[in-house]
Amino acid sequence: MQTSQIDIAAFSPEHLSAAVNLSRQAGWPHRPEDWQMALALSEGVVAIEDGRVVGTVLVTRYREDCATINMVIVDEAMRGRGLGRRLMEAAIGIAGERSLRLVATAEGLPLYEKFGFRETGRILQHQGIAERVAAPPAAMAATPTDVAVIEELDRKAFGADRSDLISYLAKTGELAVVRHDGKVTGFAFLRTFGRGEVIGPVIAANLDDAKALISYFIAARPGKFLRVDTTAAAAGLSQWLSEQGLPHVSGAIAMMKPPIAIGEFGPTIFALTNQALG
Repeated sequence: MQTSQIDIAAFSPEHLSAAVNLSRQAGWPHRPEDWQMALALSEGVVAIEDGRVVGTVLVTRYREDCATINMVIVDEAMRGRGLGRRLMEAAIGIAGERSLRLVATAEGLPLYEKFGFRETGRILQHQGIAERVAAPPAAMAATPTDVAVIEELDRKAFGADRSDLISYLAKTGELAVVRHDGKVTGFAFLRTFGRGEVIGPVIAANLDDAKALISYFIAARPGKFLRVDTTAAAAGLSQWLSEQGLPHVSGAIAMMKPPIAIGEFGPTIFALTNQALG
């Protein structure tokens, strides 16, 4: 069979350049630095044919709680040869017994359903150059002592311990919080990504606080290209983002294996870190 000519190997830094090329072929905006971040937080494999990388997948494990499968790309010339299935089998092996999450394109949906993933929501990608807004009084820059509280808020909202991710973002991005009665009740990160900068994750107790956190970064970035990946379940935020000059440009499908309820009685995820990391 033709697929026997394709080797599956551990994803290492030497494969990053080829991975960037594959993501560009797929129309994704990821820079080399974005791939480096994903790999730093993840483990994965590449598919190689005749010395050329023709497929990628990463698995980001959040302690023993869960894992996200991401950066699943197959070279367009290799599609229809079962390579996506082989990459997914390798990813599930890396994840072990953890529950699994991913964000799917419509094209990838049938493959993921065959592996037992089920749709749990819709992701709405908003981006553009935002309107000028005033800095909201409710949001402010975080302090180093806030990080432990932020990790706990994130754990409650996401349903898993992402302290490694939060620590990485705190070192490489900017962090804003909202406080009520002196207590941090919500937060948002901003970092360079793709065509500009991405705001996320955004986790807050309510929609008004989520808007304040996003506005904090919009106010500090006049004329800059910004992206926010929100969810259809975050009622009211998508329309508000469009009104701020960040229109809805694309979407994707959130999936889990097995499906579980998260964030029902605590802080809410109003925006993802990005579609790869959740």
